[in-house]
Amino acid sequence: MEAIRFSAQVSALSVIGIYPGTFDPLTSGHLDLIERGSHLVDKLIVSVLANEAKQPMFSVEERTEMLRESTSHFTNVEVDSFDGLLVEYASAHGATLLLRGIRAVSDYEYELQMALMNRRLNPKIETVFLMAGESYSFLSSRLVKEVIRLGGDVKDMVPPNVEERLRARLLGATAGKR
Repeated sequence: MEAIRFSAQVSALSVIGIYPGTFDPLTSGHLDLIERGSHLVDKLIVSVLANEAKQPMFSVEERTEMLRESTSHFTNVEVDSFDGLLVEYASAHGATLLLRGIRAVSDYEYELQMALMNRRLNPKIETVFLMAGESYSFLSSRLVKEVIRLGGDVKDMVPPNVEERLRARLLGATAGKR
């Protein structure tokens, strides 16, 4: 009887996760994490960090729009933006889980420091690290922008809507699609 009561309590819980990032631009690696992360929670909020100190190429509104276009097929994913402390944003949205991607040891060192600070600020929010998919472990927004600038092909590295915007932004509106 006790196990049945416990199961009913667990099924009534709703786990909300936040996947924060700059997403400048959104890559196929980000989409891979969104897809896998969406299976771990009842609702995943992918939230664009409004951090002008990073001097992003795209505005928060543009990044949010690209994310919405690219994630519209996920039924439990919503897109938002935030500034300020992540744990405060997460608390305001009822989130108890932060999703972070790890590509390499260098990512882990930075992400561990952030996770420990977030835990210190709010111990009720857990950070979950997901390893990048093998085919995306090298991929970064910075590298994608560099490849585009140098005329390279990024069609497998970003969604089509993002590639189109990157080409227009970096190569001019007359560059067209590749």
